[in-house]
Amino acid sequence: MKSQLAFAVLIGLSFSCSSGEKATKVQETMKTPTQSEWIKLFDGQSFSGWHKYGGGEVGNAWKIKDGAIYLDAANKDGWQTGDGGDIITDEEFENFHLKYEWKIAQNGNSGVIFFINETAEYEYPWQTGPEMQVLDNEGHPDAKIISHRAGDLYDLIVSSEERVRPYGEWNQAEIIADSGKLEFILNGTTTLSTTMWTPEWEALIRNSKFKNMPSFGKFKKGKIALQDHGDLVHYRNIELKNL
Repeated sequence: MKSQLAFAVLIGLSFSCSSGEKATKVQETMKTPTQSEWIKLFDGQSFSGWHKYGGGEVGNAWKIKDGAIYLDAANKDGWQTGDGGDIITDEEFENFHLKYEWKIAQNGNSGVIFFINETAEYEYPWQTGPEMQVLDNEGHPDAKIISHRAGDLYDLIVSSEERVRPYGEWNQAEIIADSGKLEFILNGTTTLSTTMWTPEWEALIRNSKFKNMPSFGKFKKGKIALQDHGDLVHYRNIELKNL
C-alpha cells in the first residue's frame, strides 16, 4: 500500500513539474516579442518613443490629430519651423523593414531619414543618415533637381519610376534595410534597390552634396527621423519589423 502511494505521489509531482515547465515556457513566449513582429513606432495618440533631434521633448509645432503626426508650419523660421525641428526615435535600428504613410501640403517638402548617429557633433539628422524624399513634385522647386523628387534616395539615386500621388493624398512608403541591401517601395511598387557600404556607394556619396560630410552614410545602425523642412506634412501608421 505504501509503495503504491509513493508511486502515485511521484507521478503527481512529475505531472505537476511538467505542467509547470510548459506553463512557464508559454508565458515566456507570450512575453518575449519575436523578430518577425511589427512594432508600432507611433501609437497614434502620443509622442512616446520620440524626441527632438539633439535632445528634449518634441517641439510644439509637431501635433497629433486623427491618428496622425503633423507639422504645423504656420510659424516658419527660415527653412524650419520656429518650434519644431526634426523628430527622431529614441531607439536605434539595424536591419529593419519600415512602413509608414505620408501626405504633403501643396509645394511642401519633408523626408524620412534613417541610420542616424545622434551626437552633438552633427546639427541635423541628414548629416549622417540617408533619406527617402517626401515632396510635392508638382509644386516644390526641389523637384527640378534629379534625385530630389518624392521617393528618391535623396541626392543619391533616382527612383526607377514615379509612383507618388498628388499633394494632399496619402502615400504608402516602405524602407527595407537588410545587411547592406536597401530597397524603397512607394505605393506598392519597388522603386529603388541598391547596396550600401560598397565602393559604388562611396562613389555615389562623393558625387553628391554630402561629399564633404565624412560620416554621411557610414553608420550601419541608427535612429529614424521625420524631417521638419518648414512645410505642412502628415505621417501615420508608422511601424517597423526587425530583420
